[in-house]
Amino acid sequence: MAIVNTSTFNFAEVVEKYLLEYHQECVRAMTESVNEVSKEAVKKLKATSPGKDYPNKWARKIEKGRLQYSATVHSKKPGLPHLLEKGHAKRGGGRTDPIVHIAPVEEWAIDEAIDRIIEKMEAAV
Repeated sequence: MAIVNTSTFNFAEVVEKYLLEYHQECVRAMTESVNEVSKEAVKKLKATSPGKDYPNKWARKIEKGRLQYSATVHSKKPGLPHLLEKGHAKRGGGRTDPIVHIAPVEEWAIDEAIDRIIEKMEAAV
């Protein structure tokens, strides 16, 4: 049995050091995953969106905060995605058929981001 001299070994400092390293690894894994998935989501939306000009209007916005890092995928043409995704009233009466192209990509992006974060966190441990 080893005797540990508590005056030279501070358990709290060692634990704090490893927790800080783990925290930095977690942040890195999350930021990388969010960046990768948001880029791929924009590509998928550009590929599946109807029309000639509309697909080129997809972009992403990264928001960094002290306790947050997020990416928002959005269209530079506001209102149009909602009208296409949900359908809208026609001038002469009736409604247009919805063109569902955002919801599948959104579901994929959420699942994929979670999977990649977990995968990178497991690799870090």
